[in-house]
Amino acid sequence: MHLELVVPALFAGASEARLPAAELLLARARRTRTEPATLERWLARAFGLAEESLPWGALTALAAGAEPGAHVWLRADPVHLRVGLDSATLVPSAGFSLDAQEARALADALERHFAGALEFVLAGPGQWALRAPEGAALRARSPLELAGCDVQANLPAGADAARWIALLNEVQMLLHEHPVNAARELPVNSLWFWGAGRLPREARGPWESVTAADPALAGLARLAGMRHRAVPEGAREWLAHAPASGRHLLVLDALSAAQALGDAQRLAAAAEALERDWFAPLLAALRAERVGMVTVHVPEAGCAFETVRGDLRRFWRRPRPLATYET
Repeated sequence: MHLELVVPALFAGASEARLPAAELLLARARRTRTEPATLERWLARAFGLAEESLPWGALTALAAGAEPGAHVWLRADPVHLRVGLDSATLVPSAGFSLDAQEARALADALERHFAGALEFVLAGPGQWALRAPEGAALRARSPLELAGCDVQANLPAGADAARWIALLNEVQMLLHEHPVNAARELPVNSLWFWGAGRLPREARGPWESVTAADPALAGLARLAGMRHRAVPEGAREWLAHAPASGRHLLVLDALSAAQALGDAQRLAAAAEALERDWFAPLLAALRAERVGMVTVHVPEAGCAFETVRGDLRRFWRRPRPLATYET
């Protein structure tokens, strides 16, 4: 079995921690260099898509069981806007809890208000898709990228931006009065429109399965004819239900999420969990020949590390802190 891990922010996110298993795997690996890229661009290229960005909305709708057809879809993710005197900063759903019942109640209220003109497809409490009946020439960064940023400086752009920003203002007024938010410590007082596009005709890649948290990647796997698996507690659980052969992709983005939120405690916990739950068990599985090869991709650093069991004997290649790989 060949297991490929995509771990954004591995070097920067784990800079304050020593991760012995991860350090050993990378030290003994054969390193290859690629063009530095965001996770989004890495995935687009890896799945043979011509675009440099992914149509997150259409892929999310597909994952949720909708038929995207030829329509343009958006992600319309619930967020909290923290309003100050001169600015409003964005808190993505990764920064607060929102359960399925609350999410559905908010979406139902919006659909009633807009009298069927808008229909939301919820793939998860924090991941909503919205069909754009009249299209959407819209460019916007994801909520996670904008965590802690001034919203006014990062509003969606494009030919249709004014129409969608006006809609966003109306959404905010409705959510402000909703009973769900009256009971919440951190209200869901806005949506964020991003990830516009049509579903590609096809996607392709070398993997038999894709394991990832964001439902858009479940849609990408489905489009490519691959099995999708939810991210389990760790590698031991993943291996317990995995075939003995084949090539499989895992996207582990907890470090990048914690880094975007600027939460040092969460970042340290994510690094510790990554080592304990993934790298240490995978190193043991590689030694036991349960896994034939482990490849670790770090997209923004533009490099990949490929390790087979025999590479672990290269004792002269000493482990070093992951932060040193940035230079």
